[in-house]
Amino acid sequence: MRTIARTVGRSVATISRTLAALGLSSLKVLEPKEPVLRYEREAPGDLLHMDMKKLGRIVVPGHRITGNPRDHTRGAGWEVAHVAIDDHSRVGFVQVYPDEKRPSALAFLHAAVAHYRALGVRIKRLLTDNGPAYRSRLFAQACTALGIKHSFTRHYRPQTNGKAERFIQTCLREWAYGRLWANSDQRTAWLPAFLAYYNARRPHSALGYQPPASRIPGNNLLQLNN
Repeated sequence: MRTIARTVGRSVATISRTLAALGLSSLKVLEPKEPVLRYEREAPGDLLHMDMKKLGRIVVPGHRITGNPRDHTRGAGWEVAHVAIDDHSRVGFVQVYPDEKRPSALAFLHAAVAHYRALGVRIKRLLTDNGPAYRSRLFAQACTALGIKHSFTRHYRPQTNGKAERFIQTCLREWAYGRLWANSDQRTAWLPAFLAYYNARRPHSALGYQPPASRIPGNNLLQLNN
């Protein structure tokens, strides 16, 4: 703005008001936005999105629920929700682990593959971020042994794994922080009920307001409610 003002012989305040009126008050608006690339794999199992989300341990109901900033328990620690969602069907799977380290990631990978296999879905490809657990040699070996091609998102581009990010937000809103929990164990105990609702009954806008179960061959609601 100062350069423009000096060049045209006007005050900085005048240039600032003019640029603001034109919607050009910052340099970033001059950079073209990257188009949003939406895609969907053709069949269940063609691509599985996987991610993690830290959850604050609950010792007593906290400020997220009560609205009182004083209701905050220091030193309660964290636990981690490991999440997976199928790209085509949007069938989700979640387990809670004590951390985001390699053993937890490996255990969840095997649990997720077994879960989708029970639905008649074979996972062919996996997409994760570049977290240390996912980049480990043992994780790569496990994917190879399972016949899964493992790909990574671009650095600093969480949008690449957008389906997992949106699923996490739904989990936070409708399960993890959606009601008053007495403790973390109670929250985890309710996870299967939430997943059964999400997968078998909750309408999904990207699926024509049908639940994810509608895209699983045979529409096997029994397994999805387990």
